[in-house]
Amino acid sequence: MPSVEESLELIRRGADEILVEKELVKKLERGKPLRVKAGFDPTAPDLHLGHTVLINKLRQFQDLGHEVMFLIGDFTGMIGDPTGKSATRPPLTRDQVLENARSYEEQIYKILDPEKTMVLFNSSWMGEMSAADLIQLAARHTVARMLERDDFNKRYKGGQPIAIHEFLYPLVQGYDSVAMKADVELGGTDQKFNLLVGRQLQEAYGQEPQVVLTMPILEGLDGVQKMSKSLNNYIGITDAPEEMFGKIMSISDDLMWRYFELLSFSPMSEIEGYRKQIEDGANPRDIKFLLGEEIVARFHDSTAAEKAKQAFIDRFRKGAMPDDMPEVELRSSNDQGMPIANVLKEAGLVSSTSEALRMLKQGAVRLDGERLEDRSKVLEPGSSVVAQVGKRRFARVKISS
Repeated sequence: MPSVEESLELIRRGADEILVEKELVKKLERGKPLRVKAGFDPTAPDLHLGHTVLINKLRQFQDLGHEVMFLIGDFTGMIGDPTGKSATRPPLTRDQVLENARSYEEQIYKILDPEKTMVLFNSSWMGEMSAADLIQLAARHTVARMLERDDFNKRYKGGQPIAIHEFLYPLVQGYDSVAMKADVELGGTDQKFNLLVGRQLQEAYGQEPQVVLTMPILEGLDGVQKMSKSLNNYIGITDAPEEMFGKIMSISDDLMWRYFELLSFSPMSEIEGYRKQIEDGANPRDIKFLLGEEIVARFHDSTAAEKAKQAFIDRFRKGAMPDDMPEVELRSSNDQGMPIANVLKEAGLVSSTSEALRMLKQGAVRLDGERLEDRSKVLEPGSSVVAQVGKRRFARVKISS
């Protein structure tokens, strides 16, 4: 196995917090494979790159010689994770959970080594737990501790209802660590409370507490909000190669480094070399090509990645426009026409006028292929243009009065 320092360098990469790092060092110094856990509730059938931040870290632990336990929370999925919710979350049905779980199993092996991955379901032990067992588990935590959690605290103070079963969620997630005898548990920064419950319960059951490693929440294509299908700012790992490559190329040059750190398997020394190339005059687009090719190859193959890159070059560098762009007719509220920021929003090319103004400021907006410099431009009634935002968002827009 690699040295402790070599292991720590890779484990720290992209991590937000390691609680407690001194304990992790002691575990690593024993020279034995650690049992590394990450849990996923099968609340949706398809994963996006935001989900893979944790899975990538699991793969890094595999590369270091440790045992990875990928937990599918089929039992907790029927409770509904209350994390970050301002209202009680409706639970999934058993059939929904099982269908989504099957989809997860198919997708994770695009990243994880199937020979080194244990896929577990927490219904295996929770389904065997009696009512008396569950009461005994609940006795090992307090309401006061539960209300320390930010989202519960806000709902309690705001008079919003908190169902009793929601308190069970962090308890069951914590008990998973007891049942699995986890040495390390990974989770997003929003899961910190639940992960720490696992440490506390392991101690209560006479086990050595797990080390908690939190990973940041990946921003979506807009670079502001977390990657989410509901916000339509995501890159799905089942996206077609050209769509996946195009979405990666649409991220900002600043966000590219965040994606490199959290999504790429290239060594950080190599990524720092890319930064130096840009400082020396290289085009950021060419460095982004490398990221796009790596991600597409991971979820498809290298041939698909090369074809997606070439299609992108043919379509955008050579000025070609997609044949299937949407056609939108917008009605101006007066004879003066419609400001360009409103046009972009109403045409569905941006999520808000503030995003439109930001894209205009970045020089990322084109009308009929020409970069738009005038942020105050108004499209008059009767005008028809091809509006473009970034590299891949197009719409043929007609303004009527």
